[in-house]
Amino acid sequence: MKHATSFFATTSTFAAAACAIAILVVGSRSSLAAGDPEAGQQVFTRCGVCHATDPGVNKIGPSLAGVVGRKSGTASGYDYSPAMKNANITWDNDTLDKFLAGPGSFVHGTKMFLSVTNSADRQNVIAYLDTLKSP
Repeated sequence: MKHATSFFATTSTFAAAACAIAILVVGSRSSLAAGDPEAGQQVFTRCGVCHATDPGVNKIGPSLAGVVGRKSGTASGYDYSPAMKNANITWDNDTLDKFLAGPGSFVHGTKMFLSVTNSADRQNVIAYLDTLKSP
């Protein structure tokens, strides 16, 4: 009987650990869940005044085609601020979220001064930006 009790104690400890790991994995994935690209396209209409989505088309701001995965300050044909040229950021969900929440706080000296204050809007815009692949 002593052996059976030890077996169940070990098994229940293992099961509890497995459940805890599963909760952490699922919880972390849901907190990083991608936004809705269609909703992001609607939010992006505010951004479209300064940014184009077509490759190589720069406006007040650079083209955002292919921005996800790109290094900061590298879109061809756009005159970036020295701060953005030297920021050495790779744009991903995390860096875009921080930048869009407060551009001047994230990259001191950037030309961009408007922010997307709503977290859901930021995630949606980032999901939309991720659909804009460069050729």
